Amino acid sequence: MQQASKQYPLLDKIDFPSDLKKLKIEQLDELCSEIRDFLIEETCNNPGHLGSSLGAVEIAVALHYVYNAPYDKIVWDVGHQAYAHKILTGRKHVFHTNRRYGGISGFPKMSESIYDAFGVGHASTSISAALGMAMASKLKGETEKKIVAVIGDASLTGGLAFEGLNNAGHLKADMLVILNDNNMAIDPPVGALSEYLTKITASHTYNRLKTDVWNALSKLNKLGPMAQKTVQKIEGAIKTMIMHQSNFFESLGFRYFGIIDGHNIAHLVNILKDLREIPGPKLLHVVTVKGKGYKYAEENKIQFHSPGPFNRETGEIITTQEGRSPIKYQDVFGHTLLELAKINEKIIGVTPAMPTGCSMNIAMRELPQRCFDVGIAEEHAVTFSAGLATEGYIPYCNIYSSFMQRAYDQIIHDVAIQNLHVIFCLDRAGLVGEDGATHHGVFDIAYLRSVPNIIVAAPMNELELRNLMYTAQLRNFGPFAIRYPRGSGVLKEWRQPFEEIPIGKGQLVSDGDEIAILSIGHPGNFVQEALALLPQDLPRPAHYNMRFVKPLDEEILHHVFQRFRKIITVEDGVILGGFGSAVTEFMTLYSYKAQIVRLGVPDRFIEQGSLKELHHECGFDAEGIAQAILKLSTKKE
Repeated sequence: MQQASKQYPLLDKIDFPSDLKKLKIEQLDELCSEIRDFLIEETCNNPGHLGSSLGAVEIAVALHYVYNAPYDKIVWDVGHQAYAHKILTGRKHVFHTNRRYGGISGFPKMSESIYDAFGVGHASTSISAALGMAMASKLKGETEKKIVAVIGDASLTGGLAFEGLNNAGHLKADMLVILNDNNMAIDPPVGALSEYLTKITASHTYNRLKTDVWNALSKLNKLGPMAQKTVQKIEGAIKTMIMHQSNFFESLGFRYFGIIDGHNIAHLVNILKDLREIPGPKLLHVVTVKGKGYKYAEENKIQFHSPGPFNRETGEIITTQEGRSPIKYQDVFGHTLLELAKINEKIIGVTPAMPTGCSMNIAMRELPQRCFDVGIAEEHAVTFSAGLATEGYIPYCNIYSSFMQRAYDQIIHDVAIQNLHVIFCLDRAGLVGEDGATHHGVFDIAYLRSVPNIIVAAPMNELELRNLMYTAQLRNFGPFAIRYPRGSGVLKEWRQPFEEIPIGKGQLVSDGDEIAILSIGHPGNFVQEALALLPQDLPRPAHYNMRFVKPLDEEILHHVFQRFRKIITVEDGVILGGFGSAVTEFMTLYSYKAQIVRLGVPDRFIEQGSLKELHHECGFDAEGIAQAILKLSTKKE
């Protein structure tokens, strides 16, 4: 993949923010247009998070035009919207490597650039991080340093964002929060806060008032603090009368400014210049359009959040799959949830802001009253599910594995201790590819199997996912976690009659001699591929699909350790504390002796790349498993 060769008269002259500051304010509109064109040109072939970044171009340009990064700190929430920031901070010439193996990260990353003030990837972290920086600057006496957090309206629904706002208002921190309000996450945002923001942005009277007050404040700025306070008091009184409620942010101790058009670059620059001089906690409410400047992204915001390769002229999403390919695991979840919910009226769907991503939207369309999108609030999703379970309902709580890390206390305290029948469906478990270290769901086996009462299972294919979902609701098993990977499975005929899978029971996939391979989840398919790569004269290993990490199938394990002295474990998760560790603990507990090779994710953070590249790097693709078999075959006992 080569860098786009198209010429950009202004952008080609800008490598760092110092170059940007040489432009006249009248040139910034054209620069923003060039950045959008550059982003579309790059991402149509090298996919990324396009829609959010198109919408935040003016914000990035204005921030780097007004503030003095990296001395001033700019913290981006999640980072989906930070591509323009990357382009303006020394990474334009390597942007064609974005999210690629060995290339730059798709998210801000401190080790990648001094302009990335904080590494991000999960929602709602920016305000807390920026507050820490603001208080550190105060302690160091850096009175000139400015701190800015940029957060989207969907991320603002996360509990951590509320905690940061509350503490920042209490500490009277000198910081600015820019609320980038595009009324979209991946799916449309939900909740009372979203409704509140919509109410504000829709009030023409309120917005005219804010403009008049802003102009008055600017004129009175030179007259001293008393004049400013007078204007603010008048503003607050009229604002409350119009909106019939107080301003939420000002209730938390923030001075609220807005609503302003986030695509009016000149106005945005001038306001940021004014806000630089106003001390204390401030929030600027900016309205933007997700996908701004690209017709197809504006018209189809969900699809163009992260669209994959697309034809920039027609907006058509390009797919390389031919014929009838296996279904994605997430779609198996969505279709199966709907089937089960039609059979069992106690089944409920719960997801934190990912109904399309996890395919719960399939059930939502037919059973909207029994499917809940709770917003970006993983902790709440788990405890909300626990509450449903206390009343006899069976919640299928679908959370991406990486994001479930945020709700670990709720899993233990609110579900497991009370042994509640909550079914956790952990989508995107294992390595996920181009989103990199912040999104790999590689820790769930290790962090779940230590929790009492919980069942932890992983299907080898789509049919097993379907049957595990069916099994989980048959009786009250207590907490039941089913982990499955991102992407497609291996079967074309997956929709078969439901069959119960005995809890804690694996299966012999193929018998063999000398070596036993124990796999958990989808990598079992890699094992079968590896066996086909072995020399014909080499004894074939036996392969067991264990299905459950907890409880382990002790019957199979006793059989394996009594018969084999060489064992390989395979998992798409961290080796330390994972499935292989559980097998090793079993061996120690029962005083067996064997050579065990554990294949999985090593003890380091794995960066971005294709799944094929990352599986190979970690050594548990078909080639890596075959090499482990050959190496172990040559070892003497």
